[in-house]
Amino acid sequence: MTRSWQKFYVALFVGVLVLLFLWSMRGVFSYRTPNQYSVLDGGLAKTFESHYDKQFPVKDIGTNVWAALDYVVFGVGRPGVVIGEQEWLYSDEEFKPVADGQQHLRDNLALIRGVRDYLAQRDVQLVLAIVPAKSRLYPEYIGDNRISPLRQDLYQRFHQEVRRLDIPAPDLLAPLLAAKAEGPLFLRTDTHWTPRGADLVARQLSETLKRSLTLNGEPQTFVTEATEQKPYEGDLTRFLPLAPLFAGLMPAPDQLQHYKTELPESGGGVDALLGDSEIPVTLVGTSYSANPNWNFAGALREHLQRDLSNHAEDGQGPMVPMLRYLQSDELNDAPAQVVIWEFPERYLPMANDFSDFDADWLADLKSSTRKQQLVSRTQP
Repeated sequence: MTRSWQKFYVALFVGVLVLLFLWSMRGVFSYRTPNQYSVLDGGLAKTFESHYDKQFPVKDIGTNVWAALDYVVFGVGRPGVVIGEQEWLYSDEEFKPVADGQQHLRDNLALIRGVRDYLAQRDVQLVLAIVPAKSRLYPEYIGDNRISPLRQDLYQRFHQEVRRLDIPAPDLLAPLLAAKAEGPLFLRTDTHWTPRGADLVARQLSETLKRSLTLNGEPQTFVTEATEQKPYEGDLTRFLPLAPLFAGLMPAPDQLQHYKTELPESGGGVDALLGDSEIPVTLVGTSYSANPNWNFAGALREHLQRDLSNHAEDGQGPMVPMLRYLQSDELNDAPAQVVIWEFPERYLPMANDFSDFDADWLADLKSSTRKQQLVSRTQP
């Protein structure tokens, strides 16, 4: 920041403080003492504080003002978002360096290997669906923002490592790049893919699985239908606290087309079918799989022509839902034939909160040394 910009920023700060002070006097002068009050126990002070807060919500106003200055003058938002061009927003997790990132990467790869072995011991095939970063698929909108060196080749490195571990992981970036011109594959204001992007990935995974093995059970004809389209304010807009004073500065909402997948003869959607029939596929992952807005699980059902059990979770990253699934009764009592692990690339070098899991069990999982050839039977 140049010295002239620094002076301008300081002047704005002082000016806003003066305006806020003058505005705050409205709350002081409009206060009326209640008919009944107590001074000794602080009752009078509480009534004044409550009145003042209602008349002058300084916190919200101050937040709006400074968020607007940062957004308009400097093109930045709150920690969590990176502002791109043409109202494109990105998660800052795709850009920023990670403390001890290389060590976290090695630890997470060790856990991935342990998950592979844990499932293979139960005759379950693991397939990784490595989701490319939004900034990797749409680099043309990131502007002057720079991706940290660790993340620049992260997608390619991730694939190299899982190939070394002999885990099937079809390339999802190439087909997504090839389909960009046909419609949006990621939401402009959100971290996640669009239903179209999710459907393309589901199709790619399904073709990979069908080439390498025969899924158990009879094929089922799942049908996906469009339901409603409506404006959608993506999750990254919460890092732009501009409303209500400067709501007009917010990026325009995305237009999100919703879809529903079901068996035509069931009439009640796929959830009613999970109890009785054999389910050869389990899906584990993040909000890319858990959130019904993207219909990823539905698209997988349609293209696989099989039902699946969805163990994905919102807000937990890819590791924690997988560890919970490994300890679930479902895996022990009725293991699936295939587990699809949806894993956004940006999580590979990130730390995880494993406080809910037994440390010795995790250590055993990370130290798995079972020979690779035991899990190579369905390598595409």
